[in-house]
Parts: sequence; structure tokens; C-alpha cells
Amino acid sequence: MAMGELEKAVMADLWVADGPRTVREVHDSLSAERSLAYTTVMTVLGRLAKKGVVHQERHGRAYRYSPVRNREEMTAELMLDALRTGSDLGNREAALQHFVGQVSPREAEAIRAALSSSTADPHS
Repeated sequence: MAMGELEKAVMADLWVADGPRTVREVHDSLSAERSLAYTTVMTVLGRLAKKGVVHQERHGRAYRYSPVRNREEMTAELMLDALRTGSDLGNREAALQHFVGQVSPREAEAIRAALSSSTADPHS
């Protein structure tokens, strides 16, 4: 699932928060860098809740929001979604090869380490 710029900013704010946040708290945080209407932030958080990206819980008269997944899990899910759009195995392999060709040596080493640990213990 792709996200727009404002959705990404809202998620980034929620990921660095110490706990669930209200619309007001997210609005105040994001408004320090850009001009946003309170209702815009409320709409974005509502959409993210409907998409299942954030958890919405009632807190008095307001709602509090928290991410369903951490940043790393969400990024991995987005990458897997992109790979699933390939209609056949050849397209997926080509996409993976192109991706690997774009990563830094440090990132490539992290990929090798992850692959090594996943093949050593397939149930982890």
C-alpha cells in the first residue's frame, strides 16, 4: 500500500512518539514545520485507521492513534507489496536484482546477513 507525503509524515510522527497520540498532538507536532488544518490531520489519521495502518482507540471524547507495525515492518510490507505486483517470477527476480544493484555495500552486507540467518533457521 503506497502512502502519500502527509501520510508518511503522520506515520513518522507516530513512530517516534512514546505512546498513542491524539489528533491534536500529531497536528501540533506537524504544524511546527508546515501549515496544516486540524481537520486535515484528523482525516489522514482516520484514513490510516481504515487502512489498518494505525490503531484507533477511544480516550475520553477523543481518539488516540498508534502504529500497528513499526517502521521496519511497514517498510518490509511495502517492499513485498511491490514485488507482488510482478505478474511472473521473472519480473520479480528482475526487480530484486535491480533493487540489490541500487543498495550500498553496507546495505548489501545487511541483506547477506539476513539471508544467512534465515537459511540457518527457517523458523525464525
